[in-house]
Amino acid sequence: MDWLLIVVGLALLVAGGEALVRGASGVALLARVTPAVVGLTIVAAGTSMPEMVVSVQSAIEESPGLAIGNVVGSNLFNIGLILGLTALIVPLRILGNSVKLEWPVMMLASFQLLLLVRDGQLDRLEGAFFVTGVIAFVSYAVWIARRNTGPEETQELDESLTTASFGRTGGAAIALNVVAILVGAGLLAGGSTALVHGAVNIASALGVSETIIGLTIVSVGTSAPELATSLVAARRGRDDVAVANVIGSNIFNILGIAGVTALIHPLPVPAEIVTRDVWWMLAVTAVLLPMMAPRLRLSRVSGAILFAAYLAYAGLLVHDAMQG
Repeated sequence: MDWLLIVVGLALLVAGGEALVRGASGVALLARVTPAVVGLTIVAAGTSMPEMVVSVQSAIEESPGLAIGNVVGSNLFNIGLILGLTALIVPLRILGNSVKLEWPVMMLASFQLLLLVRDGQLDRLEGAFFVTGVIAFVSYAVWIARRNTGPEETQELDESLTTASFGRTGGAAIALNVVAILVGAGLLAGGSTALVHGAVNIASALGVSETIIGLTIVSVGTSAPELATSLVAARRGRDDVAVANVIGSNIFNILGIAGVTALIHPLPVPAEIVTRDVWWMLAVTAVLLPMMAPRLRLSRVSGAILFAAYLAYAGLLVHDAMQG
């Protein structure tokens, strides 16, 4: 029954995230916001919504290992498995902005998380600091994107409006997108509740810590939207979307999800997260720059290294769980 709760919960999270992104993107496009801006903000935040609701729900239900483990595990999964696997299938072109703006923000956020959790907790003041950071990042990214909007993006906006409007016009189109947002939010709420209860019960039954469950089953499941988005984008030749989706989601995971969760409910941070997992996250984040920067390309070799690093990390978790 608990495994069924996890499967149902993950399915609801994926469906809810898709509906929320579709509805929010539709409203933004109908308001004449360009696809580039939508991708930098709504899509990146929307694909991180499963992590958000699971972490908040876990914190409220006094399961901090699930809450913070979900954030750190998702970031490791995003870089190691999603970027690694995607680059193995199709070498990825890297836009200069990913190197100049997005990677530095992701690296800084990762390092800040390490500094702030060293005392074993993430309190409300630290959460507010993170939330302020994500607001500043989104505001700057939107300003840059809108300032650099060209004729091609304007044409892409016109082409996107047909999909965004569900074939309707005016108020009916907006109403359908609002309904999609509400349905998505409801599915996310139900999915997170089912997933957290199932994961906590399984951890108790197997004698495995909630932290391990959060770093593995929960983080992999809640990262499904990012995996699907990056693979589809790469297959369609939208390498910029595939890479920016991962980097943007990692920034949202730390600054947005950890920040909002700590604001709602101060987070105790398990010792193993501080001494092991955050350092792994920092390492794979750091090694990404020399892979991307020299030729603005993420090669198959780089993808294999990232993929192997994630498998090594997963093997370490299994070993520690068996030792425990």
